[in-house]
Amino acid sequence: MDDLTLPTAITNFITATNDADSEQFVAQFAPDAFLDDWGNVYRGPAEIAKWNQTDNIGKESQFALQDFTQDDAKTWTVHLSLTGKGFNGVSPFRMTIKNDLLASVEILPD
Repeated sequence: MDDLTLPTAITNFITATNDADSEQFVAQFAPDAFLDDWGNVYRGPAEIAKWNQTDNIGKESQFALQDFTQDDAKTWTVHLSLTGKGFNGVSPFRMTIKNDLLASVEILPD
């Protein structure tokens, strides 16, 4: 990793998942945010909360930061190692920040 610092919303996304704190997890997203999990798109806090229960904290996911790059002023690609009762492995997440919250999270095929 270089000397860049990840935005708080991204570090909170990781910490909330690892702490199984669903309320804090959803709070990291802007009201009009979306989460794209390999083409399945979840829009707004209610849908993102459902995804969180079926595919993230509900699967006891744990994230370990591998590395990251800043793609532009508002977008980061974060490589996370995932373990739990769902997907296990390293996956890239493209995250866009708006007003200090996550505007979008795209989970990309590796």
